[in-house]
Amino acid sequence: MDAPDSPDPSDPSHPSHPSDSPDARDSPDSPDSRDGLLAEQLLRLTRRLHRIQRRQLDPMDITPAQFRLLRTVASYDAAPRMADLARRLDVVPRAVTTLVDALEASGRVRRAPDPDSRRVVRIEITDQGRATLRSLRSARRAAAEEILAPLTADQREVFGELLSALVDGMPERHC
Repeated sequence: MDAPDSPDPSDPSHPSHPSDSPDARDSPDSPDSRDGLLAEQLLRLTRRLHRIQRRQLDPMDITPAQFRLLRTVASYDAAPRMADLARRLDVVPRAVTTLVDALEASGRVRRAPDPDSRRVVRIEITDQGRATLRSLRSARRAAAEEILAPLTADQREVFGELLSALVDGMPERHC
C-alpha cells in the first residue's frame, strides 16, 4: 500500500515526470530531437548535392548561380529584361548583372537592345548557352540518379511527394 504522501510520478511536478525538461527534449523520441535529426539529415543531403553539382560544373567552367541564371533565361519565350531575371531569381538586380557579365564573357548569353525601348537591355541565350544547358541537364540527371540510387521506385515517389509538400508549403520570399 502506498503512503498517502508519496509523490506520484505521473504528476507533472514530480522530478521524474517526462515533461519539457532538457533531458526529455534530448531523448531520441522527442519531437525536438527528431526535428533536429531531420534538419541535420537535410543539411547533410544538401551539402552532398552541392559537392556533386560542383564536381559536374567545374569542368564546364560555370558556377551554380550562372547555371541557374542560364536555365532561367532559357525558360522565357522571349528574351527577358535584367529586371525580369532579378525578380524571377529573387535577387537584387546587381547580382544579375554580375552573372550576365560572366555568362556573356563565356559566350553563353548576349545582351540585345529592346526594339521598343532604347533604355532596356534584353538577355538572349546563345547556341553555346543552349549546348551548355543540354550538357548540364544530363549531368544533373546523373547526379540525381547517384543521390537517389539507394531508394526503390516506390520510395522515390514518396520522397518526391514529400519534397513537393515542403516546397509548395514554403512562403514566398520577396527582395
